[in-house]
Amino acid sequence: MKIHISLACQQLFLLDDAGKPHAIFPVSTSVNGAGEREGSGQTPRGRHFIRAKIGEGCPLGTVFSGRRPTGEIWTPELAATQPARDWILTRILWLCGAEPGINRGHDAAGHCVDSQRRYIYIHGCTDSAPMRVPHSHGCIRMRNVDMHTLFNATPVYTEVLITEE
Repeated sequence: MKIHISLACQQLFLLDDAGKPHAIFPVSTSVNGAGEREGSGQTPRGRHFIRAKIGEGCPLGTVFSGRRPTGEIWTPELAATQPARDWILTRILWLCGAEPGINRGHDAAGHCVDSQRRYIYIHGCTDSAPMRVPHSHGCIRMRNVDMHTLFNATPVYTEVLITEE
C-alpha cells in the first residue's frame, strides 16, 4: 500500500501496490497552505514515510497529547471545556520526510524543514471539524472511523506522497 495526499482535492488516496485506489478519504490539511519550514504551520509536500504508528487498540475518540493517550475520550462536553484545543484523536501516523533538504533535515539556508521534527501527523479529529477544507495547523486530519481504517491498512514505512495537485 501507498498513500497519496492531494492538497488541492483535500483527499487521501490509499493505493494498492499497482497504484490503483483501494480507498479514498476526505481530509483537512493546513489552513496556511503548503510549506516545509518549521514554525510555518503549513503542510509539508513531497515524499514521506510512516515513521511510527501510535494508538493501537485505543477506542475511537481517544485524546492524545504528546503522542500519548490522556485517558480521555472526546465528547462535545469535553470540547466545550477547551474550545481552542487542537484535538488529536483515535490514532496517529507520524510522518518522516524522505527528501533531505526539502522535508528532512535543513534546507540550503539552514532552516529546519524536517517533517518528523515538526510533528507532522495523519490523525483523527473531532466529528464536527470540516473535511475537504484546509483547516489544520499543518497535520493531515481525518474522520476517526477513516483514521481507524487507514491505520489498520498501513504498516510502518508505508510511503506517503503529499502533492499540491
